[in-house]
Amino acid sequence: MSDYRAGFACLVGRPNAGKSTLTNALIGSKVAITSSKPQTTRHTIRAIITNDESQLVLVDTPGLHKPRTLLGERLNHLVRETLLEVDVVGFCLPADQKIGPGDAFIAAELAEIRQGKKVPIVAIATKTDTVSKDRVAQHLMAIDQLGNKFAAFDDIVPCSATADVQVDVVARVLTGHLPASPKLYPDDMLTEETDTVRIAELVREAALEGVRDELPHSLAVVVEEMVPREDRPADKPLLDVRVNVFVERSSQKAIVIGRGGSRLREVGTNARRQIEELLGQKVYLDLHVKIAKDWQRDPNQLSKLGF
Repeated sequence: MSDYRAGFACLVGRPNAGKSTLTNALIGSKVAITSSKPQTTRHTIRAIITNDESQLVLVDTPGLHKPRTLLGERLNHLVRETLLEVDVVGFCLPADQKIGPGDAFIAAELAEIRQGKKVPIVAIATKTDTVSKDRVAQHLMAIDQLGNKFAAFDDIVPCSATADVQVDVVARVLTGHLPASPKLYPDDMLTEETDTVRIAELVREAALEGVRDELPHSLAVVVEEMVPREDRPADKPLLDVRVNVFVERSSQKAIVIGRGGSRLREVGTNARRQIEELLGQKVYLDLHVKIAKDWQRDPNQLSKLGF
């Protein structure tokens, strides 16, 4: 066991860089919600990949961004705290977008952190399936130039999480930077997120799909209770799950509910299917949409909602 490696890897990148999709691809299971909208991830998600040689614990963080609200400031603080505690950083840079100011901002942050802790940085060119080979080559050269300007990257790996291209290489490279250590978690453990947190995230993901651009930042989801239904046959249990979806304005509430409740029913159907798959049993999902005015800027409401 002396040559066994185990430790923590953090995936960073600007919003919508493919961090959550890569996390899910690496572990082969859905532990992080994904969406086409930025700022989808709000909690650090630990996904645990265990084999005979190593145990890689992936920490998925919110996208680093220039904050406009107290919520944004707290999310950035969460990322910086996480970066100080991991053994290796994976910096995700999507191939379908040019290297921009947001990437330079993160590279500068990583360079500053490196001055205090010599953490290895692996640049990961994500979404390579969405562009041509020539574009991938140009992107890799741009990543190399970015590394030379700020914190030089220990490795650069192109991959596509959705097409399952070089995902195994990403895992191998990240693992190569872990310290010698015994296992940190049991073999059969995929994540340390609770079912309650994962259910809330699944509901939020379902609610995010097909809504206006400004809504994702205003959605918060809280699981109020999970109670087994009484008087059910032992072989046909039913779990009552009550969930509150919080928005900031009445106009946003109307968007989530939809005409005649049609949108909320669709959200409930999609979320319930995934919750039942997660829990392995039938679920009655009771969704309620409530207004928490300007909760992203109110420290008291942020605390109540778990931020």
